[in-house]
Amino acid sequence: MTAEKAPGSGNSIGLRRSLGVADAVVVGLSSMLGAGIFAALAPAARAAGAGLLVGLAVAGLLAYCNATSSARLAALYPASGGTYVYGRQRLGEFWGYLAGWGFVVGKTASCAAMALTVGWYAWPAHAHLIAVTAVVALTVVNYLGVRKSMWVSRIIVTAVLVVLVGVVAAVFGTHTGDFAALTDFAGVSGGGVLQSAGLLFFAFAGYARIATLGEEVRDPAHTIPRAIGIALAITVAVYAAVAVAVLIALGPGRLAATARPLVEAARVTGLSWLLPFVAGGAVLAALGSLLSLMLGVSRTSLAMARDGHLPRRLDAVHPRFEVPHRAELAVGAVAAVLAATVDLRGAIGFSSFAVLVYYAVANASAFTLGPDEGAPPKVVPVCGLLGCVVVAVALPLTSTIAGAGVLALGAALFWVRSRRR
Repeated sequence: MTAEKAPGSGNSIGLRRSLGVADAVVVGLSSMLGAGIFAALAPAARAAGAGLLVGLAVAGLLAYCNATSSARLAALYPASGGTYVYGRQRLGEFWGYLAGWGFVVGKTASCAAMALTVGWYAWPAHAHLIAVTAVVALTVVNYLGVRKSMWVSRIIVTAVLVVLVGVVAAVFGTHTGDFAALTDFAGVSGGGVLQSAGLLFFAFAGYARIATLGEEVRDPAHTIPRAIGIALAITVAVYAAVAVAVLIALGPGRLAATARPLVEAARVTGLSWLLPFVAGGAVLAALGSLLSLMLGVSRTSLAMARDGHLPRRLDAVHPRFEVPHRAELAVGAVAAVLAATVDLRGAIGFSSFAVLVYYAVANASAFTLGPDEGAPPKVVPVCGLLGCVVVAVALPLTSTIAGAGVLALGAALFWVRSRRR
């Protein structure tokens, strides 16, 4: 099959439409069923205790709004770039650029965070070295073609689901637990619940990866909305089951105090043979997230390069492997440098702020859709936009300042480029 010419790509080679619903669902699951579920439960418990279950519901609702807006837009504009494309089409060039800039810088930081998670679980004494190695290895996988990436993603998603189901089954099967912990809301505040929602939202922020592959899926108007809905529903169900099991096994206080809640929950079951499998599951989950993150960032970089907002040399598709190989190499190089130098918590906080800006633009874009364009009910993008703003404000001050500063830098670069034009 010859590659299609991408819209707005000049003489560039387009990307092959080879992904079906199952492939797109795997992309979303490998993005959402990642390191977040292994890392976010403890800080969420510190913020809200058992109220983290309410925070999980809030995060899931916000993810639903964002996913619905993204799906409707992706069906209308099935090109690589996600909200970068939607914002340009619906709100103007600047807002699309700001979304694309936020996505590229924020998700590149997420790549570093996922790589560091691999390092800390696999070999804590050499976490940064393992992180860099993971980035390099998955850059090679992505370079060899998106179909090979789907094959790797299927293996990772299957293994992570087996581990999570195993932990839940072990808790309910061998540990009586404290079911009262699920309703112990003493001392829980609305602010704490909101903070836990912000922390847990980081674990959901992967469904838009499906939309960024819009140029590579078959029948995008049908495939993208269906895949996003299926992937999100599965993720919410799995996260809820895991959160309930861990709360029952550990209680809010013990959960808040541990750095590895799923490992600790497996430990209290008395089944010590589970521990290496849980740790291995965390490594695989982080690798799955890293793989899909690098896919999404490279495709958005390709779209921005086509329009001159990133170096034009990134606007290239490999004639054999049919992937944006220069963009993938650039993303891999930057992520490897960050993985070797940055702090995990700082990378996550910065990424959260940037991705919330990205989704805010997506919801604002969806609000402008008309009935003949597949517009969602207006309450969906309104709630999504307001939710993104509220959760962004609830982030730590350092993350907000750093994120706002980098976005301001991007806006300044846009202004300078516009003046030169």
